[in-house]
Amino acid sequence: MPRVKRGVRGARRRKKTLKMAGGYQGARGRLLRSARLAVERALRYAYRDRRVRKREFR
Repeated sequence: MPRVKRGVRGARRRKKTLKMAGGYQGARGRLLRSARLAVERALRYAYRDRRVRKREFR
C-alpha cells in the first residue's frame, strides 16, 4: 500500500470553515468543532430566511 501524505484537502476544508466563522466570538471563531456547528447553523438559517424574506415582500 502506498504511503499517503495527509492534509491538503482536509486543511482546505478546515480553513474554509474557519474563514466562514470569522467574526464569531470566542471558541466559535477559533475552534474547528465549535466553528463547524456555528457555521452549519448559520447557513441553515440563511437558507431559510432567504425564503422568508421573499414571503415578507409579498
